[in-house]
Amino acid sequence: MSKTKDSGVKHYEILFILPNKFTDEEAKKVSEQVEEKIVANSGKVTNREYWGKKRLAYKIKGNAFGYYGLLEFDLEGINLAKVDLVLRLSTDVLRHQIVVKKPKTEEQLATEQKIRAKITAKKAAEVRKDQEEKVKTVEAAALASKGTDKRAKLKDLDEKLEDILSASDLIK
Repeated sequence: MSKTKDSGVKHYEILFILPNKFTDEEAKKVSEQVEEKIVANSGKVTNREYWGKKRLAYKIKGNAFGYYGLLEFDLEGINLAKVDLVLRLSTDVLRHQIVVKKPKTEEQLATEQKIRAKITAKKAAEVRKDQEEKVKTVEAAALASKGTDKRAKLKDLDEKLEDILSASDLIK
């Protein structure tokens, strides 16, 4: 066997950017097509992530925004060149990069899942705290506006006027 060619199945990761000409739903369909191209070349997709629309660091073919997708897959080295060629020739993919990735164990995946859950819980708690603070400030503003209402009520004015007019010390 040659040192330069590896015919065994390896674990790869591909990050690709789709142009801004698509809607979010269309971009998801194109992401599925990229996945189908991998499967068509006898690959097995093990993980998929769709990151959505993001701003690009610089314009690529006139696009300032793009839809990002990430796939992890197992594929033989011979078929990897076919997938790379198909994606390079595709007009639906602005850029892509394929790298060899070390497969993760079940323990590592579980640990990452726990970390993601903690991060989302922390963000949700921060959002809840911010909303509670906003509600408190609105309630405080409402209470302050009630206390600063300087307009006298007609009934109160009538009573004060009656007291003044009925005062016996004013007539003397």
